[in-house]
Amino acid sequence: MARVTVPLADPYLLPMAALLTAIGVTEIYRLGPAGNAFRQGLWIVIGVGVFAATLFSLHSDYRALERYKYVFGVTALVLLFLPRLPVIGEPINGARLWIHVGSLQFQPGELGKIALIVFLAAYLRERREVLAQGRLKDWGPLLVIWGAAMLLLFVTNDLGSALLYYGIFLAMLYVATARISFVAAALGLFLVGSFAVAQGTPHVRERVTNWLSPWSTHPVFCPQNGQMMLRQNCQSYQEVQSLYSLGHGGFGGTGLGHGIFTGTTGKQVIPDLNTDFIYSALAQELGLIGVSALLLLYMAFVLRGFRIALAATDGFSKLLAAGLSFGFAFQTFVIVGGITRVIPLTGITLPFVSYGGSSVVANFLLVAGLMLISHRANRQEAGA
Repeated sequence: MARVTVPLADPYLLPMAALLTAIGVTEIYRLGPAGNAFRQGLWIVIGVGVFAATLFSLHSDYRALERYKYVFGVTALVLLFLPRLPVIGEPINGARLWIHVGSLQFQPGELGKIALIVFLAAYLRERREVLAQGRLKDWGPLLVIWGAAMLLLFVTNDLGSALLYYGIFLAMLYVATARISFVAAALGLFLVGSFAVAQGTPHVRERVTNWLSPWSTHPVFCPQNGQMMLRQNCQSYQEVQSLYSLGHGGFGGTGLGHGIFTGTTGKQVIPDLNTDFIYSALAQELGLIGVSALLLLYMAFVLRGFRIALAATDGFSKLLAAGLSFGFAFQTFVIVGGITRVIPLTGITLPFVSYGGSSVVANFLLVAGLMLISHRANRQEAGA
């Protein structure tokens, strides 16, 4: 399909996405149970189908999406707040990021991220000259987005998602206006708002506490069982075990299939290992050298994305490519940074590698968008 619809697109994006996906499926199969790898494979097939359908339907001119910017904006908000609905919304580990319909479990925020990027690309392309003037009244949209991010943080109890969506907005705002003062002011607003929300949201406050002090020398109250325990045996158990896994891998790793992830009872030492903590498993088995190569692969993907943004000839395409690339890069940073204690741990997935159907579909959709933009830019350059 790519050869037929976008023959001039960047030739490296799809192979890199395929390699990351293969690494993820291999590790998911290794960690077990085998059914997870099978389900992940089914979601990959669906993701490739969505990728092909997107190329086929938009290859003539994807810029038609710009006319429906407000539809994408409303869709993004609906998808982000769907997990709060009482019937289909499902809280997991204290955060409300999932919806559950029958046997299907889905994280709508992954698709909401793509819709938000399309909306911001179209809106900022239209309003960037007005925003660049820096008048006080032009801060309205910024304050609205800030308020929406704080509301999202409050209703979903998830710092990572709010940080990701707001970070995407800041990056695209800077690309559109080239005003670093806007970014600094908006970042300050987010930090102040996050601190205020964390004081009134126990789940977020606990994540920050676990980040700053994962170990304790005296027992603290454990909300899971109502007893007094060391923090590393209760609230920060996942984070601490993940750090031990990173340390166990050393430089060269234990070797694929030789990591220690289960206890004597057969239960996984690190809960949610193939989703939130799959990077820890890879770091133990591949070592620092292996995961450094993995991160270099992510960096190469992001580099190609930003090269596409630079090559694009119209404002909407530049902003869209920059937003998709930054969203991919920032999501990788948030999850890897959380596992390595650079920032508080969140429940965001590692793109293409973590187990999760919604993430796979959204990332293949992201690749399709970048390839559409790349094809148009290269076609115009060849025609010139």
